[in-house]
Amino acid sequence: MLIGLGLVAIAGYAIATARGSPRPVGFQLTRLVDGQAHPMSIGIWYPTSASPRPTTLLGSTLLKVAPDGPVLGQRLPVIVLSHGNGGGLASHVDLAMDLAAAGYVVAAPMHAGDSFADQSAAGSARLYSERAQQVRATLDFMLGLWGGRGHIDPDRVGAFGMSAGAFTVLTLIGAQPDMTLIASHCAANPEFICKVLRQAGSRLLDRNADTGEFALDPRIRAAVLVAPGLGFAFARDGLAGVHIPVQLWVGERDHTVPFATNGGIIRKGLAGRVEFHEARGANHLSFLSPCGLLRPPALCSDPPDFDREAFHTTMNAELVRFFDIRL
Repeated sequence: MLIGLGLVAIAGYAIATARGSPRPVGFQLTRLVDGQAHPMSIGIWYPTSASPRPTTLLGSTLLKVAPDGPVLGQRLPVIVLSHGNGGGLASHVDLAMDLAAAGYVVAAPMHAGDSFADQSAAGSARLYSERAQQVRATLDFMLGLWGGRGHIDPDRVGAFGMSAGAFTVLTLIGAQPDMTLIASHCAANPEFICKVLRQAGSRLLDRNADTGEFALDPRIRAAVLVAPGLGFAFARDGLAGVHIPVQLWVGERDHTVPFATNGGIIRKGLAGRVEFHEARGANHLSFLSPCGLLRPPALCSDPPDFDREAFHTTMNAELVRFFDIRL
């Protein structure tokens, strides 16, 4: 009896606190195969005329959306989201909801081989070039095959990436990383990513490894980079090929991707092409979506004086403003 009442109470709380939006948002979950024959899931958020309901659970966050509702609007801009190593569709779900409510179509691939559910590519030397290919495949799908593609303006495409996702986006907007710098940097530095790569037995620590190719995707017209990792791979003029507007966010207390070897290099390399924001009090995890019903410490730990929910309200509004202007 008590267990049953507890479950009812939890369900009631989840419904009452479901993440909604100021305007109705539709949601679809689909799967596609990228150019390397890797199947992956894609979450799609968009404006809709249907009535949203608390129906969709992503991670521990219940979403108030209209599953498969009709797309509302014409010539809508589209934003692709790239999560960090080991992330998933829920990594930036609050941003996806806010963008969709503001009139954007949002597509978030769950990177094959590099998500919380699948770490099979963690040791691959082509991990990052394949992540970039997966973002490219997502855009191919959204612009060429998605059922709502007729509502999208193909000339208004933006990208967002956090951590490894920011590195992924950089390689798609003209940056050329020197992947041999990973081995030399990690040989001399105890940076978090270096520890992760060693633990995974990554071939990226071999200077002679085949890391694949990185190529510009000219469809992307503006980009947001959040807490970027592997910034040191761009130290040798690797950012000279970036010519689109970029918004860059770093956390004041982010020791996972130290500013000097990551965000600082990117800020300096982009010079006048970047709009820079430092999030006071934020650590690396602070840029992930506010936590839902479950609050695992590995994902939900913030400094005691930092309000993640309030910060994301402010940051998301700044992202919408940036994309509104630049797209």
